[in-house]
Amino acid sequence: MTPSPERDLILDSATAGGTAEFQVSKKKRSNSELTEYPRRRATIACQICRLRKTRCNGARPRCQLCTDLDADCVYREPGIKLDAGDKLIIERLNRIEGLLQSTLAGQATHFPLSSTSPTTSNDTNVGSDDAVAKASTIAAMSGRTSVAGLGSWVNPPTSISTMPKVHTTPALHLLQWPLIRDLVAGPYDPQTLLQLEMAREPLRFPSAAGFDLSNTTTYVQSFFERVNVWYACVNPYTWTSYYSKAVSLGFREGPESCVVLLVLALGSASHYGSISFIPSDMDPPGLPYFATAWNLLPSVMMRNSVLAAQCIILASAYLFYLVRPLEAWTLLSNASMKLQLLFGDPARVPLQWRELSVRVYWNALLYESDLLAELDLPHSGIVHFEEVVDLPGGFEDEEDEEDDEADTDDRQNSLVEGSVGREELWYFLAEIALRRLLNRVSHMIYQKDNSLTLGSLGPIVSELDFQLSQWYESLPQPVQFPLNHTPISNPVQTVLRLRYYACRTIIYRPYILAVFENEQAATDQVVRECCRRCLEATLRQLENITSHREGHLPYLWQGALSMVSQTLLIMGATMSPGLSTLLPPGFRVDAIISSVMAEVERYAHLAPSLKLSAEIIRDAEKRRQICLRSTSRRV
Repeated sequence: MTPSPERDLILDSATAGGTAEFQVSKKKRSNSELTEYPRRRATIACQICRLRKTRCNGARPRCQLCTDLDADCVYREPGIKLDAGDKLIIERLNRIEGLLQSTLAGQATHFPLSSTSPTTSNDTNVGSDDAVAKASTIAAMSGRTSVAGLGSWVNPPTSISTMPKVHTTPALHLLQWPLIRDLVAGPYDPQTLLQLEMAREPLRFPSAAGFDLSNTTTYVQSFFERVNVWYACVNPYTWTSYYSKAVSLGFREGPESCVVLLVLALGSASHYGSISFIPSDMDPPGLPYFATAWNLLPSVMMRNSVLAAQCIILASAYLFYLVRPLEAWTLLSNASMKLQLLFGDPARVPLQWRELSVRVYWNALLYESDLLAELDLPHSGIVHFEEVVDLPGGFEDEEDEEDDEADTDDRQNSLVEGSVGREELWYFLAEIALRRLLNRVSHMIYQKDNSLTLGSLGPIVSELDFQLSQWYESLPQPVQFPLNHTPISNPVQTVLRLRYYACRTIIYRPYILAVFENEQAATDQVVRECCRRCLEATLRQLENITSHREGHLPYLWQGALSMVSQTLLIMGATMSPGLSTLLPPGFRVDAIISSVMAEVERYAHLAPSLKLSAEIIRDAEKRRQICLRSTSRRV
């Protein structure tokens, strides 16, 4: 098939768009700078003309350029703006949604959930709800809509891209699986981690009051280079005005002061690297800034504004850095309530805050979903907007005339002028798409009391794996990681690769459970191949264990639990005659398990849930070695 002209334009523009640099300045930009990150064009321009950065004559149904190219001419609704690279990701994401709606609905009809595998006589259950309800849910899915970048609270759609309220995805749920439960000393309820975090001592702040502004430039630069890439919720163009406002208020009040302090806290944290390397008897980097911001939060949280929600997201980000997931969730819930109130009527969000509100929304949804994947927490309800809130676009370089006229200190401005780097959305958009797929996996495979059999599981797993492959192929070149064993130094690629293999593991993990429950299932070639794919993805995630620190700010806690679940899976596989042959030699498996044990032990002092996780895999490995030696002697 010959590629369409518009697709070529999107691909070419996406490659060029990935190199755009963003600089903060209070002066007007030169024409050369404007070409790097264009302002919003006239609303009559079609998408092709926007991507080509050419003047559009606005003709309907097709403008002159689209007529010459014989391309589809599509006009976007006013007020919505996307970069070319972002458009590429969204195009692929929408295609994946369409595949789920059409392909999977048809498969649900042809493969009823009560069917059994033609080559496996037992009715091994691997989890799901009844077929009629699931097919109805899939068929009810509609395309994404938007109203000037915001959604409507009226009749929010139901989506299978949401985390189910009761599911069996958490790491500790594997302790109830056959073979694995033989390796643990006693029964562990999946609620144990939550109970430990609930009983945790509150965060203690340093006794010395005040904070140091001498390293502001360094910490601001670290934030925009190493932190904002994960959260993308601080506008580099308005940063200087935030900072000036905070200085004028003496950092004593206001959401701007709170945002600046939290940026400095997160920038300091990223500057010193993973918290796992900070001695336990030392205060974490950035804590004085965070403590000051924490004193401002009560008054900020009383406001129902986008800026207040932004403060809460940044505060929860620092709590994630401190490996305090439950406190982070508490703040995220507050942000969720504000966003639901604001999004109840699009008019409640001023035009200049709409892009920020969209980014704050996706942060809240992403990190709530990550927590819900491991802890049995109440759902905030923010997911009701998941299908109607627009995807992030680009921040605009808007000048604030009042700030220009304000009496600001040039020396203070010079601390932050030029310290802001590029503003990229590649990772943020890719993570949104992957999180939706991960939620979909939990929804379709891991709902509690599911009744999927091996026969009905096949088409669902195939479709989900296909969607994961489509996600990978849609990644722009700057963030697309190699699928081979090539080492990579780019933190974004590293985190996305780890997330990719984690997703692939849980897609195929039900086949491992099927073999654990009935060893004869491993004789089925289809089951065996699916088990091989699961174990291969698991090993790939664990092959360079120290790479899990690359995304240490948002992912250390989630990454540690992912490592624990993958290690338990490998341990159980070594105890299965049918699965052990799919693994590397024993000495290599032992080395992988030892490296995970050492890494999780490094994190143990950071959270009681991680301390328990370290104890579980350490004790499980002792029992596994005893069992293997006993089996070897019998042989």
